[in-house]
Amino acid sequence: MRRIAAVTVKRRLTTVFLLIALYFIIMLGRLAYVQLIGSEEILAKAEELWSRDIPLFAERGKILDRNGEVLVDNQLAPTLAVVPRQIVNPEEVAKKLADIIPITEEEALKHLTKVAAVEIIHPEGKKLSEEQADQIRMLNEPGIYLAQDSKRLYPHDELLAHVLGFTGIDNQGLMGLEASYDEELKGDRGALSFFSDAKGRRLNQLSNRYSPPEDGNHLSLTIDAEIQSIVERELDIAQAKYDPDGALAIVMDPDNGQVLAMSSRPTFHPAEYQSVAPEVYNRNLPVFSTYEPGSTFKIVTLASALEENLVDLDKDTYYDSGHIKVGGARIRCWHSGGHGSQSYLEVVQNSCNPGFVNLGQKLGKEKLFTYIREFGFGQKTGIDLQGESKGILFKDEQVGPVELATSAFGQGVSVTPIQQVTAVAAAINGGYLYEPYVVKGLIDPATGEVIESKEPTLKERVISEETSSEVRRALETVVAKGTGRGAYLDGYRVGGKTGTAQKVGPNGRYLENNHIVSFIGFAPADDPEYLVYIAVDNPKNTIQFGGVVASPIGGKILGDILRKKDVPKREGGLEKEYQWPDSPKVEVPGLVGEDIKKLRTYLYDLRLDVHGEGDTVISQSPSPGEKVESGSIIRVYLGDPN
Repeated sequence: MRRIAAVTVKRRLTTVFLLIALYFIIMLGRLAYVQLIGSEEILAKAEELWSRDIPLFAERGKILDRNGEVLVDNQLAPTLAVVPRQIVNPEEVAKKLADIIPITEEEALKHLTKVAAVEIIHPEGKKLSEEQADQIRMLNEPGIYLAQDSKRLYPHDELLAHVLGFTGIDNQGLMGLEASYDEELKGDRGALSFFSDAKGRRLNQLSNRYSPPEDGNHLSLTIDAEIQSIVERELDIAQAKYDPDGALAIVMDPDNGQVLAMSSRPTFHPAEYQSVAPEVYNRNLPVFSTYEPGSTFKIVTLASALEENLVDLDKDTYYDSGHIKVGGARIRCWHSGGHGSQSYLEVVQNSCNPGFVNLGQKLGKEKLFTYIREFGFGQKTGIDLQGESKGILFKDEQVGPVELATSAFGQGVSVTPIQQVTAVAAAINGGYLYEPYVVKGLIDPATGEVIESKEPTLKERVISEETSSEVRRALETVVAKGTGRGAYLDGYRVGGKTGTAQKVGPNGRYLENNHIVSFIGFAPADDPEYLVYIAVDNPKNTIQFGGVVASPIGGKILGDILRKKDVPKREGGLEKEYQWPDSPKVEVPGLVGEDIKKLRTYLYDLRLDVHGEGDTVISQSPSPGEKVESGSIIRVYLGDPN
């Protein structure tokens, strides 16, 4: 029995010893794991419990024009952050903050006593001014921090407002390109981390950690700030002169679909968008607005008929009696009594509705509407902007003789301005229909290198180069001899087409004396570099014709662009045919080297402004050969030619 008992005790001691040994092996293994393998993870969890993060907001990417001009920048605007457990006297601090930022003492106290590691005072403490930030620093209160932050700065104020859009209080894109490219622009936030004990007291023996924010990418646009400024100025002038219900303009490079300028009225300041009605800032009219285009749409009918070889502009004729009967309806020409017998080139010059109805009939329903769709109407252009509409076309089963006739001259269809510009670009650039776009690429904010770029997107070819050349020729005669005379520029070759479109009221009937007048023009006409579209909605106190209101604005925009971009003048352009009350311009003679006594014989229609001393003209302004209005002043400078 004693032997059995001894064996049992021995076994029990062995088991206990083995269990103790196993325990120490497990503890040693766990200690080795903690020290050698899991130390970083455990330390990170511990630091997470001790650390407090003050956010450092990333700087939003800038928006630049095609030449690197800054259109949207950033301005330092810190955000107020507090660590409630570090606040010594919350009531006193709340009172001080209420004197600096727009917040009540009660609301400030709620933030200061909130159970949170770090509290952002929002929205009152967001986007602080430099003065507010300085006042908060001077408080020198523990637990009060200023987080790195910024707000959007618009160095050109309202310029390009609808395209650029705007951001909210948290720098999130809300409208326009700011919203569409929010992910690319916003960047990633960083943090300044410090350590504190369970009571929130700062542990100064541990160093702070700095995780820098990663700034957003810059957005490079196809927009040209110089051209945009010209457009903005002319729209402001039109708004002041005509008090319209609205106005818009687009400038495009017809060879690739790049939008060089885009604007509309009414407009707003992106930093103050809340001061205007939502319908002002959330409707970018050049891509959103739809209306009957009127005579600018005739360019599509013209190009289609020429592509089908249905008419010879010079040899074929059409007699306009003042109206044409179609399906029991009488469609009138805008010119009372009609234009009589015309070549089809004159039909284009005179913007003769019956003549274009005739072209539509020659094409027929199937061909005309096939071309209309191939030119991009009835569908979105695909421009990289928010809120694009697609317009409205007749369904095939709805098209009868009257619908065919009215569509041929731009009535009964509904289109957007960007559709018209894109289609006309194809009509004059050799027939290539491009997808319009405004974003050129993304740029790394640190290196300045292009990290993403967009190339022109060719959708299809709709007409031949021969047809396109004929369209350009016809539209150049419109500006020199037809309804587009207001856009004529001496020394430059300009083509274009005016439009006067009736507006449909709520009852479905056309409004009286309420039109959208427009002009679409391009230059140089022999090799177009710039395409301009201008539309004015219901101009007041004037004759509501595109040739009266819109074409002079379009001509002014084109002229300033050509001069600003140093586009050379062209030879071989058409002379302008003047109509009453306009009078021909006078060519400035060469006066340098002439004797002062003989000057009067040169200046029947001009006035002289003489400067200097001597008997001989040594310089003059304007230069010889320039054409000026009759009665203009010619400045001459006298001196000794030797």
